[in-house]
Amino acid sequence: MAPFVPRTRAAAAIRLKQIALENQSHTIKRLRAKLATERRESAAIKEELENKVSSLERDLQLQRCDNHSLRNTLTLYHKDIDRRISQLVEAKKEHKSNQVTLEASHTTIAELTEIALCMSKKIEMMRAKKQQARESHLECHHKLQARIHQTEEMIQDQHLIIEALVEEKASLLQTIQGLQDEMV
Repeated sequence: MAPFVPRTRAAAAIRLKQIALENQSHTIKRLRAKLATERRESAAIKEELENKVSSLERDLQLQRCDNHSLRNTLTLYHKDIDRRISQLVEAKKEHKSNQVTLEASHTTIAELTEIALCMSKKIEMMRAKKQQARESHLECHHKLQARIHQTEEMIQDQHLIIEALVEEKASLLQTIQGLQDEMV
């Protein structure tokens, strides 16, 4: 009975190592599947963040266009104000005695000043929106970069784990092969 004991122990040891290899193979498959899922999720998140960045850039471009339009409008208002002021000066020279014309001039100046103040407020609001869009764009960009960096580090860690498991599997296969050679 004694000669069979080492074979039984060796067979049991081989079986245990085979079970360990099967468990590691299962773990490697699970980790690879998890890695693939995380890559897909990372790609989806990256695409979503890039879409948000693109949307913010479009919004910023629209704000710039609106700013340009407001500047043009303000320039036209200033030219109109200058023209009307010139007209009022001429009217004042020509009609010093006409009180009605003078009152109309004051009203026009007040209205134009009110328009200019309104436009100045709108320009300030547009500048604030533009600054807010810039800050939002920068914040989104920083978050995207951090998320990409974190995902890359996680993928690198997964690769290192898989490489270690593959090396351990190769070592176990060599041990099993050696034990099988000894049994034969």
